[in-house]
Amino acid sequence: MSTVTFKTDPGFCPDCGSILPLLVNVGGVACYSCKRNWGIEVFGDMAVSYTLNFNSKDAYASSARQGEAADDEDEAEGPVVERRCPQCQNDKMSYATLQLRSADEGQTVFYTCTKCRFKETENS
Repeated sequence: MSTVTFKTDPGFCPDCGSILPLLVNVGGVACYSCKRNWGIEVFGDMAVSYTLNFNSKDAYASSARQGEAADDEDEAEGPVVERRCPQCQNDKMSYATLQLRSADEGQTVFYTCTKCRFKETENS
């Protein structure tokens, strides 16, 4: 039985032509399709680099002043609508929607008061 070797681009299996996984261990890389093992040279002179960016520890903190309620629509968590907050009686709330129930039912709407940050939900 003879094997056929393809002329392939770096990153493809020379035996079967499948894309090789980038997970390279000490012994090289194994093709998922034909199970043949290849050395790192099968990737040619391809260089793979990763850049990891880390957020600062307060990146997700509210842009509002700490301990104070935000009263500005620019700091809302989504589009703002006229809806009365049951807690502070503010007349503006931001909202976001998600499809949490089955597809033939309505969305769930999450409202957040722009003043006191009170949250409530509504199944529409």
